[in-house]
Amino acid sequence: MLTIKQANELKEQVKHYLIPDPYSWASGDYVITSLYYDSPDLQCYWEKVNGIKFRKKLRIRFYETKEKLTEDSLIFVEVKQRYDKTIQKRRVEMKYKDSLTLCNERIIPEHNEEDTPVIEEILAMVEERNLQPTLITSYFRHAFVGTDYDIGLRITFDSNIRYRINDLDLNSKKPGRFIVSPDRVILEIKANERVPFWLTELIAQNNYRLVRISKYCTGLEVEKEFPRRIEAY
Repeated sequence: MLTIKQANELKEQVKHYLIPDPYSWASGDYVITSLYYDSPDLQCYWEKVNGIKFRKKLRIRFYETKEKLTEDSLIFVEVKQRYDKTIQKRRVEMKYKDSLTLCNERIIPEHNEEDTPVIEEILAMVEERNLQPTLITSYFRHAFVGTDYDIGLRITFDSNIRYRINDLDLNSKKPGRFIVSPDRVILEIKANERVPFWLTELIAQNNYRLVRISKYCTGLEVEKEFPRRIEAY
């Protein structure tokens, strides 16, 4: 977790090693809005809190553009899986209306044949856990990706991070409450195998410390003060 000043300084430093995410807007940012699903007893939440080594969660993710989200807009339905320290993500791209047909109505929509395994996995998760729309997060992301020297490396700076548990429509423009203070930025580093030496040196020089934070879990905790209280801003 960085201050805005720290984040801006680090962005300048990593520019010498990385390139901007090609999907970014001209400003270098883009907006991500995600609808998370969980069981009525918050099984996905508790698996994270209890540190279960094998766990999965389901979300519908929309990368916002200048165009308004419609039922025919393309979004992603994602299964994020963690096994010990390894994180995998499987996803399918489909129309927004089809994602709701799959995740809410539990009916498989028309789809490309190559997407069938993931779609069947999603439907099985929804039915077995009785998953329901639970929480929406939205935030600005500024991302860099590795060059040929650091293939698979990805650094993201997430800011203006908000959530809401009501009005669970991705098309809504209600911003919701802050998950963390608006003067804080969440830095994430993702690498295929190992973090390159130049980056570990930068982290050490800046004296950053590791803080593990789940936007989904923290949003629930801020809202419900459950199971532990986290200050909301």
